[in-house]
Amino acid sequence: MRVVRKDVTVQVAAHRKRPQRPLSGHTARTAATLALAGAATATAFDGTGHAEPQLTPAQVKARVETLYREAEAATEKYNGAKEEADAGQRRLSALQDETARKQTRLNAAREALGSIAAAQYRDDGIAPAWQLALSSDPDRYLDGAALAERAGDRQAAAVSRVRQQLREIERLRGAARVEVASLRSRQAELRRQKRTVTGKLDEARRLLARLTAPQRSEVTGAGGTGARVSRSAAGARQPLVRPGSTAAPTSRAAAAVAYAYSKLGSPYVWGATGPHAFDCSGLVQAAYRSAGISLPRTTYAQINAGRRVSRSELQPGDLVFFYSGISHVGLYVGNGQMIHAPNPSAPVRLAPIDQMPFAGATRVE
Repeated sequence: MRVVRKDVTVQVAAHRKRPQRPLSGHTARTAATLALAGAATATAFDGTGHAEPQLTPAQVKARVETLYREAEAATEKYNGAKEEADAGQRRLSALQDETARKQTRLNAAREALGSIAAAQYRDDGIAPAWQLALSSDPDRYLDGAALAERAGDRQAAAVSRVRQQLREIERLRGAARVEVASLRSRQAELRRQKRTVTGKLDEARRLLARLTAPQRSEVTGAGGTGARVSRSAAGARQPLVRPGSTAAPTSRAAAAVAYAYSKLGSPYVWGATGPHAFDCSGLVQAAYRSAGISLPRTTYAQINAGRRVSRSELQPGDLVFFYSGISHVGLYVGNGQMIHAPNPSAPVRLAPIDQMPFAGATRVE
C-alpha cells in the first residue's frame, strides 16, 4: 500500500499558477502612468519627439516680414477679386432690373393682344361675306372691313413685338445665369484669398506673441517696417504737401501728398481704403481720390494708371512700387521718402524707399 505524504501535496499545490486578478482602479492608473512615462522616455531616446524650435528675435523678424509680404500679395489678389465681384454684382443687378422692365412691358402687350383676340372671337361668328350681304349699309361695312384689315396689320406687328420681347428676355436671363456663375467663382476666390491672408497674419501674431515687449518693439519698429512717424510730426512736413505747391508736378499730386501726411499714424487694416484705416493700395487710392482722381484698387493695376517714370525722375505724388510681384505701393513725398501703409504691426508712416526692393514708379497725370 502506497502512502502519499501530505507535505508533498501541499508543496505541489503551492507551485500551481494562480489566476490573475484584474487591476484595481488605483493600480491601473499607476500602471498607465508608468507606461506613458516609459514611452516618452523611449521617444526621447529614439529621436521621434520634436519640440517647437525656439527662434531668436532676428529669426522671428525675418519670418514675420516674409509672412507680411505674402499676406500683402494675397491681400492685393483679394482686393482684385473683390473689385471684380462688386462689378459683377452691379452687372447682375442691371440685368435683373432690365429684365423686370421688359417683363412688365411684355405683360402689358400680352394683355392687349388677349383683349383683341377675345373681340375677334366674338365677331367671327358670321362670315365676312354674309356680314356684307346682310349689312344695311354695305359702303359703311366695306370701310369698316378696310379698317379691320389695317388693324390686323397692327396686330401682327404687335405679335411680332411680343415675340421679340420674349427673345430679349430670354437673352437677358441667359446673361444673368452666366453672371451668377461668374460671381460665385469670384466669391469663392475671395474666400480662398481671405483664408490665405488671415492664416499668414495669424501665424505672424503667434510668432510676435512669443517675444518680450522690447523684442516685439525692435522687430516691428526697425528694418522692413520702417521708422514710425505720427501725426504730430507736422514739423517734418515740407512745402510740397500744400495743394498747388511748386515742389509737386501738379496741384492734384500735391493734394494727394497732403492727404497722405494727414493720415500718418492711421492703422493698417487689410482690404481697407479709409478714411480711418488703410492697406497699402487703399492709401494711395484714397489719397488721389481726395484730389479728384480715381485710381484702380490693386497695386498691379495702379502701376499702369499713369506714366512710368524712373527712380531718378521721382517727384512728390508719384506712386512707388516694390517687390517682383508688384505687391506693395507707397506715395513718394520727396527726399527719398514715401508715405505708406506697411503691415498690421505698423501704422501709416514715413519711410525711405530703399528699404524694400524697388520695382517701378508711375506718375498720375
